[in-house]
Amino acid sequence: MGRYIGPKTKIARKFGEAIYGADKALEKKNYPPGQHGLARKRKKVSEYGVQLAEKQKAKAIYGMQEKQFRRTFEEAGRLGGIQGENLLKLLECRLDNVVFRMSIAPTRAAARQLVSHRHITVNGSVVNIASFQLRPGDAVAVREKSKSLEVIRESLGSGRRSRYPWIEWDGAAMSGKFIQRPERSEIPENIKEQLIVELYSK
Repeated sequence: MGRYIGPKTKIARKFGEAIYGADKALEKKNYPPGQHGLARKRKKVSEYGVQLAEKQKAKAIYGMQEKQFRRTFEEAGRLGGIQGENLLKLLECRLDNVVFRMSIAPTRAAARQLVSHRHITVNGSVVNIASFQLRPGDAVAVREKSKSLEVIRESLGSGRRSRYPWIEWDGAAMSGKFIQRPERSEIPENIKEQLIVELYSK
């Protein structure tokens, strides 16, 4: 099955939260999608169902498919420490995520496209692999000939910028530095990673 390209609001309604950012449609219809809407009877979700939903939510937030997500989870287990926290740290170290965190792109999907279309450099070299794992000290920048792209300029000028302690940003140079892997407490995503660990441990 390929990457989902349908309405983002439908996915956000499925999980009951704005996983892609502010969403007016979700505010109006804050219940799961479906033909009968609120009138539809909902069965009690099993423990497995809760764990599966949490994994699916994490995959949707970071725009990943199962094989890639599972591979990242297994890598997190080899790092030592708490596997669930390591998983989120690795997800935050992805190049497409860091491009999004730097506000170079308005969404992770847009960031992934910028990377794949060769508009982003790492340490001065073009990298077109969205899942590229950044290391502390890596410099991420907009390619010189891409600095005039409207989508990048609009995103940088949108006022969306949030400060993250593991990222530095130089607006004038359109470049930043990945300082370190974030701590779990610094990652803003509402993900219960322990449920994902329990699911994969079955």
